[in-house]
Amino acid sequence: MTSHTAATGRPDDLLTDKAVGCVAGAAVGDALGGATEGWTPEQITGRYGGPVTGIVPPFNPDWRNARPIAPYHKGDGHVTDDTLMTHALIRVYERAGAHLDAYAAADHLVPEMMGEKRWIPELEAEALPLHRVFLAEKWLVLRLHYGHVDPREAGVGNIVNCGAAMYMAPVGVVNAADPDGAYAEAVDLAGAHQSSYGREAAGVLAAAVAEAMRPGATPDSVVATCLRLARDGTRAAIEAVCDRARDFAHWDGSFEALRRAMAPYDTVADTYRDQGLGARRPSRVHSIEELPLALAFLLIAGGDYRDTVLGGVNYGRDADSIASMGGAVAGALGGAKCVPAEWLDPVSEASRVDLVAPGVAIAGVARRLHTADLARRRAHESAFASLTFDGEPR
Repeated sequence: MTSHTAATGRPDDLLTDKAVGCVAGAAVGDALGGATEGWTPEQITGRYGGPVTGIVPPFNPDWRNARPIAPYHKGDGHVTDDTLMTHALIRVYERAGAHLDAYAAADHLVPEMMGEKRWIPELEAEALPLHRVFLAEKWLVLRLHYGHVDPREAGVGNIVNCGAAMYMAPVGVVNAADPDGAYAEAVDLAGAHQSSYGREAAGVLAAAVAEAMRPGATPDSVVATCLRLARDGTRAAIEAVCDRARDFAHWDGSFEALRRAMAPYDTVADTYRDQGLGARRPSRVHSIEELPLALAFLLIAGGDYRDTVLGGVNYGRDADSIASMGGAVAGALGGAKCVPAEWLDPVSEASRVDLVAPGVAIAGVARRLHTADLARRRAHESAFASLTFDGEPR
């Protein structure tokens, strides 16, 4: 595994270590889960002769024609749109040099999606990221670039899914150890992309990463932070699923119980690709499935990166996003060393992408923004002190 010391040429520090663990951990989880996305645990074990324990080939060898609407080469260590969007957001942070809001999505993220060709592993070609992202992410370009919608309202009308939450981990790194700040920033930014519980999940995922970045954080403190900040159906789903997760010592054998706990809050049917008319509509009583399940596997694994990711991979359904979110939080908790080299290196090679450098980059952004935030807070404290001074006027 390429060390961030080698990548940066300077001594390690805990911020960079955790940022690399988070971003690389998310990408590896994404790549492993891509192969099993959309399938049931039973179908997964049948296809692969048992639980998936690492990088595997596509579920359907005829991947180009299996689903014409999504002719993507999943599996074989290929990262998906979750990672493409995460890395795009990191480049946005580098370019903006500031905390992000919905307008940053219009000013910077949309140009990232449609302005420059990049290697797209699942297409095995250079293409615009816009050409790989799915319909809910294309919405950003439709509404912001072509529709000129107020960015703060552009997410309204989109299908409600995990599309914004899946790339919000960098917001948590930038707001390391400040979950409240991460939540507020992510909710603002995600307003350009999602509404309702899709937007809420983006805020909570960013808060989970910010808490996991805190020295001394644990899986329990991450879940407690999520429950403190989450609202409506998102909070209820996290509580129900995580309470059920505490009954298990390993992800194997947990899937049916976790799915039953999640089902009342999920609009996506048990038959994953056969949706009813109520699926993915705004609601205050529902939640995306991916975030509660990622937190559940984190709890079951006791924060262990490998088992957090494999829980999501073998659960199926939206496996790449579940494993990516779980990998981001577990990676932030454990740091770069927790991401297995036998997964990281092949995924990096197969996807033709450096999985370490983006984590180093977002740590640098976090450091610079913290310095600016500190100066701003000190200026405010000084001004407020003058307003409340009880003695003679200064």
